[in-house]
Amino acid sequence: MSEMRVINDLVKEESRFLEPLLAEVEKVIVGQKAMVERILIGLLTGGHILIEGVPGLAKTLTVKTFAQITDARFQRIQFTPDLLPADITGTMIYNQPTGTFTTRKGPIFANLILADEINRAPAKVQSALLEAMQEKQVTIGEATHKLEEPFVVLATQNPIEQEGTYPLPEAQVDRFMLKVLVGYPSTDEEVKILDRVVTDYAVKVSPVTKVSEILHAREVVGQVYVDDKLKKYIVDIVDATRHPEAYKLGKIKDYIQYGASPRASIYLYAAARAHAFLRHRGYVIPDDIKAVGPDVLRHRVILTYEAEAEEVTTEDLVRSVFESVDVP
Repeated sequence: MSEMRVINDLVKEESRFLEPLLAEVEKVIVGQKAMVERILIGLLTGGHILIEGVPGLAKTLTVKTFAQITDARFQRIQFTPDLLPADITGTMIYNQPTGTFTTRKGPIFANLILADEINRAPAKVQSALLEAMQEKQVTIGEATHKLEEPFVVLATQNPIEQEGTYPLPEAQVDRFMLKVLVGYPSTDEEVKILDRVVTDYAVKVSPVTKVSEILHAREVVGQVYVDDKLKKYIVDIVDATRHPEAYKLGKIKDYIQYGASPRASIYLYAAARAHAFLRHRGYVIPDDIKAVGPDVLRHRVILTYEAEAEEVTTEDLVRSVFESVDVP
């Protein structure tokens, strides 16, 4: 018990930098608290995030703001149908006078990567990015280059415009730790947005934290205590998407073609720890798991044709799983 108290005190101390960081973000971004927290979870765990929402919801602005309030190197890659893999990873340039090749590194060599409208690029380009995400390295010519930590990809996609897009295959989507759905602001929040636009509101944010501080916070997040019963709870939630009948969810069995992989358990475990850290706690509670669970699972549960025909969504199925699996 004394060990948990030590961890709890450590987390309270090491998570103090979050308040000034969030205060800087709020100078620019109105609302969107869930998206801001999920980006922080990505930074605190090294997990990549897929952000889905209609245009105009400040997805790009939020990512840019995070880059400005840290000393992290930021690169934005606008995905288009004519993009080539070398445009992302880099290429070898031939130097005619010397007769040698030199390496020109691409925009992937940064700490924060904004992959804007990732579903607008063809499969080869998507694979080049996603391979770098998985391996944390890039091969140019015969040389392999390590990507410096933190290396976090924040990809955005538009859910409504399908013309000229290349949907991400399920195996590639699985490499994203979280899939965040960004909704519309409330009416009060939208009034604040109007005020800022009308008054030509412009705020310059200041760097309030360093990359080294984020990397140190990651080590602390890795010490957040998770009880064995909660580990079992995490595994049960994921297993319920594979064997729903074992959890009194037989009615949804026909709607799930494939359940979530063990990667979902790993990511749910890590994200729950980071969520506890954001709450200045050194231990995970069931509410942490419930808060991040839908973001971890929504892109990992593959629906059957019957589910689509009956307009059953992954959101419905994930909600049923959390309602049915016993909380320790």
